[in-house]
Amino acid sequence: MSITGRATAVAHPNIALAKYWGKRRFGHNLPAVPSLSVTLAGLSTLTTVEFDDTLTADELHLGGRPAAPGPLARVTGLLDRVRAATGRREHARVVSHNDFPTAAGLASSASAFAALAFAASAATGLSTAPDAVSDLARRTSVSAARSAYGGFVALRAGEPADEVLPATPIAPEDHWPLRVIIAVTAEGPKDVGSSEGMKHTVDTSPYFPAWVDDAPALYARIHAAVLARDIAALGAAAEASALRMHASAIAADPGLLYWTGPTVAVLTEVRRLRARGTPAFFTIDAGPHVKVFTLPEAEAEVTATLLQIPGVLRTISAKPGGGARLDGG
Repeated sequence: MSITGRATAVAHPNIALAKYWGKRRFGHNLPAVPSLSVTLAGLSTLTTVEFDDTLTADELHLGGRPAAPGPLARVTGLLDRVRAATGRREHARVVSHNDFPTAAGLASSASAFAALAFAASAATGLSTAPDAVSDLARRTSVSAARSAYGGFVALRAGEPADEVLPATPIAPEDHWPLRVIIAVTAEGPKDVGSSEGMKHTVDTSPYFPAWVDDAPALYARIHAAVLARDIAALGAAAEASALRMHASAIAADPGLLYWTGPTVAVLTEVRRLRARGTPAFFTIDAGPHVKVFTLPEAEAEVTATLLQIPGVLRTISAKPGGGARLDGG
């Protein structure tokens, strides 16, 4: 073994309050709509990148096992960009581990590619400034652009002239002590990945153009609510963003239904909680799990309620966290 560059980075997933779903058709992996997220402490991806001039191909190990060809190809795509920018030719060994379910609708690709972009950049001497890491990660996974930063983060929709498009932080992690409680309703990866599901929605859903037209107004409402720390306003707009995103996917041909029975049961219970005066609101990514955001004083009540719902296997509690960084940094 002849290691020519090595670094380990950690990054956290983010939960989109204003949803991203769908890419522009003019390339460069650009989002079709603006999005706004909060990066989550309490869940993390740890990734080590070793460039080794004895390797004949890139290697990827996820959770202690060799990765399938699909994930490896995406990792190689990012590493190829790093090699092109640095003039290096060595292949790399990538070892990555999530401490939360992978490929299950919990934004594991966001933290994974943010950590990979940071570690690969550090290992080769590229800039590890957040905007550079964000843009590099975005070229493989749009949502990963937001996990380069901590706190509350925005990413505008792509425009035809864009080649460089990093996310933008709008408020630090201590801006607002939201609590995000994830109701885990299934174990294992989802049947249709987000990238595949988005492309299918763009290509076949008659509701997708309406989603693209409508999303900017919801984004503006969510942006204002976050800055004002107005949970009622945030909750109303974030729930609308999630439901309209899923409506566009459900209307695809054939329709994409990421929800399960327990998913719907959680949505119903969150509305019951709110009717009783508890500040609880939901959002759902492309998967069966529900993320319920609330305030610290209601965290225990919301958690206890979710755990009583049949089909909720467990909950994960999180709060706003920091951006991608070197391990131990």
